[in-house]
Amino acid sequence: MKKIIASGKTIEDAVRNGLTELQVSAERVNVTVVEKPSKGLFGLIGVRAAKVELALLPDAVETAKSESVPAVAPAPVIPAADKPASPSASADAILETERFIIEVARTMGLDITIARNDSKEGLVLALSGTGDLGMLIGRRGQTLDALQYLVNIVANRYSNSHLRIVLDAEDFRDRRRRTLEELSDRLAGQVIRTRKEVVLEPMAPHERKIIHSQLQNHGKVKTFSKGEEPNRRVVITLRHG
Repeated sequence: MKKIIASGKTIEDAVRNGLTELQVSAERVNVTVVEKPSKGLFGLIGVRAAKVELALLPDAVETAKSESVPAVAPAPVIPAADKPASPSASADAILETERFIIEVARTMGLDITIARNDSKEGLVLALSGTGDLGMLIGRRGQTLDALQYLVNIVANRYSNSHLRIVLDAEDFRDRRRRTLEELSDRLAGQVIRTRKEVVLEPMAPHERKIIHSQLQNHGKVKTFSKGEEPNRRVVITLRHG
């Protein structure tokens, strides 16, 4: 089994660099974290780079040279499957996903429990536990969103039917939704007073959807999005006519 060591500013960067070197996609390798990036003074990243080991799966060795890696595809670090998924693997997929989350939390020094709840958005895995779960949430939920992305990859690797998982911690999703709804109403009032459009900071698609939904029936303002991911923004402007 061919193996290489790759490094980068973050673990995802290191994996992406390794995939580029091997010229394969993420599902064709097993990834092991050799060294996590260190944090410097005041939390700055870069004192020590992340290092990962990428091992080509047996069926990828012969075709590695013909594989291309998507230029902008995120490179998730996911555990190797012990056996192929079966048609009824959804329950096993969820268990594997929860195990992955617990392991990630453990590397951060957190002891968590996971509760399952069904919603119209999908299966919600709600995290609780001891320690600072804010580490899992990150600034405005960015860390939680990144972990949710990885969690969905893990879940669907073990399941033959598509799974949609929403990751939550300490009711962050609900609190963030209320915050965005209040922000929408406040900025709509500002647009009406000043008669000038407001351009919000870049947001994830699900957060932009909250803004659009909150103001879609507003009588005086309307919303639209502009820009390209990941810098796509919501614009609130006066409704004319």
